[in-house]
Amino acid sequence: MGKAHPRRQGREAVLQALYAYEITGEDRKKVLKDALDRKSYDDNTKVFISELFDAAMDHKDWCEEEIKTRLNNWEFGRVAILDRLLLVEAISEIYFMDDVPPKVSISEAIEIAKEYSTEESSGFVNGVLDNVYKSMGKDVKD
Repeated sequence: MGKAHPRRQGREAVLQALYAYEITGEDRKKVLKDALDRKSYDDNTKVFISELFDAAMDHKDWCEEEIKTRLNNWEFGRVAILDRLLLVEAISEIYFMDDVPPKVSISEAIEIAKEYSTEESSGFVNGVLDNVYKSMGKDVKD
C-alpha cells in the first residue's frame, strides 16, 4: 500500500485534533497546532486541515443535532466518541467545504472508520452520512 493521499492524511489529522480537544479540553488553537506539527504537510493540506478543523469546531453542535435526528433506536450518548467525531468532521466537510464532493467526504469517512474504529463503525457511519446526503437537497440552496 502506498502513501495515503494528502487529503486523507489531513482528515486523519483533523480527527486526531478533534479527539485531542474532546479528551483534553485544551485550547483549540493549541490542539490544531499540535496536529499540524505531528507530520510535515504541504501548504494545501495545512490549509485543508485548518479549514476542516475550524468548520467541525464551529458547527459541532449543529452537526451533532444532525446526527441525533438520524439515530434510529440508538441513544446519542452510546455512539462511540471516535464515530461521533468522525461524523461531525464528515458532515462539516459535506456542508461547509465547497471544494469536496459529498460522496468523496462520505467514502473517506467510511474508510477512516474502517481503519480507526470498530468493525460495525463503517456501516454505521455510512448509514448516517448517506441519510445526511439524501436530505441535503431539502436543506441546501444551490
